[in-house]
Amino acid sequence: MNFLLLESDQSSYLCRMNKQRIGIFASGTGSNAVNLINYFSDHQSIEVAFVLSNKETAKVLTSAQEMGIKTYFLDNSKVAEAENLIKVCKDERVNWIMLAGYLRKIPPGLIQVYPDRIINLHPALLPKFGGKGMYGMNVHQAVVEAKEKVTGITIHFVNEEFDKGEIIEQFSCDVHPDDTAEEVAAKIHELEQKNVPTVVEKTILRTL
Repeated sequence: MNFLLLESDQSSYLCRMNKQRIGIFASGTGSNAVNLINYFSDHQSIEVAFVLSNKETAKVLTSAQEMGIKTYFLDNSKVAEAENLIKVCKDERVNWIMLAGYLRKIPPGLIQVYPDRIINLHPALLPKFGGKGMYGMNVHQAVVEAKEKVTGITIHFVNEEFDKGEIIEQFSCDVHPDDTAEEVAAKIHELEQKNVPTVVEKTILRTL
């Protein structure tokens, strides 16, 4: 039996086929991954293809599955090998990779396949408080101990050095003298939830 697609149906089908697809890498609870999934759930040009984690029990995997998103678990030995990550990304036809609380170094081979297509979120104003070991509460504690008056988030491209890729955008917030690391973390979370999806969206759309 043959089916004739109406012009409007054809346009809808082509739109789905031509969407830019994002693979999200995450290691923990995945609040930013969930935020991105929600933001792009009905987007005309962008969709989340999968969520990958190096931790089998990461809450982000359960959350993504409940939202109807495909998930992958690859242990630390597997994510250290570029070919394993490349295979997942190619099989899922992704155009972009987003690191949302992903705590493993990206192997050079994956960066070479996706140059300026891997975006990272860092919870500080780079180049301050970047580099190996600077993630999560480690960053916020360091900010408090350094008596910084301002901190924020950095959204940047990934290169072969920790937190050294080209900066896309930064957003800041005040740090009060009596703020705890937990209070700084709450401010950073608010910045992330508000700004990350729109920056990712703009970054992708300007390449089309």
